[in-house]
Amino acid sequence: MKSAVENLTPTRVKLNVEVSFEELKPSIAEAYKTIATQVQVPGFRKGKVPNKLIDQRVGRGYVLETAINEGLNGWYQSAVVEAGINPLSRPEVEITEVPDPTATDGELKFHVEIDVRPEIELPDYEGIEVEVEALEATDEDTDKALDELRGRFGTLKSEDRPAADGDFVTINISAKIEDEEVDSAADLSYQIGAGNMLEGLDEAATGLSAGEEAIFDTKLAGGDHAGEDAQVTVKVTAVKVRELPEANDDFAQLASEFDTIAELREDLAKQAAESKTVEQGVEARDKVLDKLVELVEIPVPESVVAEQLEQHFKPENSHGEDHDTEEHRAEVKDNTERAFRNEIILDAIADKEEIGVSQPELIDYIVSSASQYGMDPNQFAQMLDSSGQVNMIVGEVRRRKALAAVLAKAAVKDTKGDDVDLTDFVSVASDESDEQETVDAASDDVIEPTAVVDPGEVRI
Repeated sequence: MKSAVENLTPTRVKLNVEVSFEELKPSIAEAYKTIATQVQVPGFRKGKVPNKLIDQRVGRGYVLETAINEGLNGWYQSAVVEAGINPLSRPEVEITEVPDPTATDGELKFHVEIDVRPEIELPDYEGIEVEVEALEATDEDTDKALDELRGRFGTLKSEDRPAADGDFVTINISAKIEDEEVDSAADLSYQIGAGNMLEGLDEAATGLSAGEEAIFDTKLAGGDHAGEDAQVTVKVTAVKVRELPEANDDFAQLASEFDTIAELREDLAKQAAESKTVEQGVEARDKVLDKLVELVEIPVPESVVAEQLEQHFKPENSHGEDHDTEEHRAEVKDNTERAFRNEIILDAIADKEEIGVSQPELIDYIVSSASQYGMDPNQFAQMLDSSGQVNMIVGEVRRRKALAAVLAKAAVKDTKGDDVDLTDFVSVASDESDEQETVDAASDDVIEPTAVVDPGEVRI
């Protein structure tokens, strides 16, 4: 088999493939076997019909067509491997020449157009300069953390007065659309000011005493009528305030492993300082990635954007809302292009830095992701494996390590001009040792990232 690559654009190529008649023979033999199980000829069992009779019944041309149809994808995949390209889109195939069905020689010729990952020239990313906000933990941060901890051990006490911001209220609510009740709930606990239930609820409940109610207009947030305008009645049945335990040694022993409130405050101050470092690290990481993308031109194939738009705006993903707007499409397009560029440049850096993914790193990522979805890590891992997404996860971990490697080499200052030490934030991608176990779905080598889009198969 011969193949040649013709570059159409930086992200699209044409594969020209030639298959000799000798290479067609195995597919032709398989085609005869397949057709023999489908035709019925008196005096012959299914699957035992001679080739000459098959030619008489269905024609040699049909046999050749079946052989080409069954073998086409294999030749395409071989051409992709030979060319060393990474397909991103479904292949568009055109057969330009087929052997004469009556002859015993000739060639099959076809070409395939596909979008591919663009090749880029990495910029110099050593010492990228970024500026982050100057953040310093204060006594107020420690006080806030202590109050939040006290709040977890607080108790609610009923009050005989109108509800105010921050109070906890027990409420009954009912929603109507055109005078028809469509939803209701009773004995809900809600903190005024939380803003996590219905728009307008905070304003309606503020000032109500137990036994009083108010009516307000809003958009429903969930259920069969999500996004629809409704008239909601809220009735307050109780007003409560949270009483916090006194911040003393007894509380420290109750809420932590420390014996004194001074030790607890010291630990909370340390956590606050670490939190500030994380905030600066996240800001620096995002700005480093933005600067990386600014340093190199990365074309984005139209098919990548088109597929993401199609997936995002499927009717089943609308959640009952009319979200297919020009502004929303522009937002999805921008996000897709940004994510694609990030992936391309980080994969290139991971290649240059020879970054791999170890078994413990993959496990840590899976455990962390499983907790975000509220799933058991083992079940989450099985789901990834059964859906063929393990390589995708490995690629994500590898890109994170690549970005960490760049961040470790960056020059980070705060808005006051002081150097920011992100050593504790950055986990630098290190070289894999010979003894370190690596993860690979097919081998023991370092896993390479997968294509953004399944390249699919070619058929005629």
